[in-house]
Amino acid sequence: MPIENIPEIYLDNKKEKPDLFVYDFKMTSNVVKSKVNLGMNMFSFLQVGKKQVHFAGTAVAVNKDQSLLLKKGNWLWTELLDTEAIYYCKLFFFSEKRLLEFLEKHTENKVVVTNEEPYFIIRNDAYITSYLNSLSTISDAPAVFMENLLSVKFEELMLYLIQKYGKKFELYLYSLIISEGSAFKKTVESKIHSNLKLEEIAFLCHMSLSTFKRNFIKEYKTSPGKWLQDKRLQKAKRLLEEGICKPSELYMEFGYNNLSNFSIAFKNKFGISPNQV
Repeated sequence: MPIENIPEIYLDNKKEKPDLFVYDFKMTSNVVKSKVNLGMNMFSFLQVGKKQVHFAGTAVAVNKDQSLLLKKGNWLWTELLDTEAIYYCKLFFFSEKRLLEFLEKHTENKVVVTNEEPYFIIRNDAYITSYLNSLSTISDAPAVFMENLLSVKFEELMLYLIQKYGKKFELYLYSLIISEGSAFKKTVESKIHSNLKLEEIAFLCHMSLSTFKRNFIKEYKTSPGKWLQDKRLQKAKRLLEEGICKPSELYMEFGYNNLSNFSIAFKNKFGISPNQV
């Protein structure tokens, strides 16, 4: 699956990336685990549908009652239609330059933030609904005025969210401008019990599959396929021993296409079939 560079694919002029940019994204069919290189921090105001995103060390799912502020980087996006025949979200991109200008103008402390989540969930309310309507209203404004209008709207939104969520949101904004070190182990170990493929985990680590495998063997002294399979089978065995679920209810969750393949792998690992636990 090709990597989508966002917001570049939405820009008329691919060579010039604006500091602020709004885009209405719509689709009429489900998209599962599309690879996205997000080149700017972005608000995703979900209007119709459901959304799930995987980042390096975490994943989050939202519906139309929630919006997201996402950190730039590599993501896997799943976007699903709900009861309507269309998926629709309004995207608002902003540069680090504009973020820094806002923080310098409206916050006092130069805090250092590390290990923050790469997303912030926003509960949609009457203000957000009104705000999105106002963004739609200015979308027809002449280009010469658009930059100034978006500057005002960006500052308005940020001030509202700081008022609503307080220090928590302010600290999150600072985390967006802190460069992170290698999150390789954090990424790998957060995806042990997901059903992501190796290629997808490698993408979240900003690596090709071959580079990912080399780094993995160097770090864990075994192949990623064997290591992940062992970890997932151990978790599956614990769930079966605790009587939480049946083999037929969990094989897909641990990356197996069918119950038969899961049963064979389980028996090879533990000497008994899942039904015998």
